[in-house]
Amino acid sequence: MPPANETASSPDTREAIMEATFRALSKHGYTDLRVRDIGEEFEKSRTLIHYHFDGKHDLISAFLEYLVEQYEDQPAVEVTDPWDALEVRIEQCLLGPDLGTEFDHWERMTVYHELFSQAQHNERHRDVFNEHYEVLRGNISEVLQEGIEQGAFRDVDVEDVAQLITDVIHAARARKISLGHDDAPEQALRAVDEFVLPTLEPEDGGR
Repeated sequence: MPPANETASSPDTREAIMEATFRALSKHGYTDLRVRDIGEEFEKSRTLIHYHFDGKHDLISAFLEYLVEQYEDQPAVEVTDPWDALEVRIEQCLLGPDLGTEFDHWERMTVYHELFSQAQHNERHRDVFNEHYEVLRGNISEVLQEGIEQGAFRDVDVEDVAQLITDVIHAARARKISLGHDDAPEQALRAVDEFVLPTLEPEDGGR
């Protein structure tokens, strides 16, 4: 049981454990990570970690869900023009929102992509990533569909275009994080603007 002076189920306790997990993952990586390492980053009693989670894999899965929640809980894009809405959506997905936390978007994306590389070996992780991928692609699909209905975009295959844009975003993030190509996100934005967005222009040139 948790110590009597600790609130085991409080949101603050959960967040503290998740942030400790993030710091430990950043230092040690997924493969070498131990629950003990997370405990060393946790300011409260380590007993709370064992009270909440059944070992490393359960804790990492919960952390991944927490990390994804931070991105999916961002406020909706408040833009009415479909072109502006699409560009804002792409920039937010690629460059990241201001999470208002101790660690920035790219620090969190580094951990995200390390866990992504392990997804083929963990069904629970794979399910979380698939659901998150669907949310990202779905948000872009929604903007595309609204633009088509308003006559701002050409009538294209929404799912294919959304898939392409989502894949470009993911690949650019991975190239920056894994290969150190710091210009990858900006290069991807330029490529989307030059080669993808023009395909959405109405035949009458109404943009």
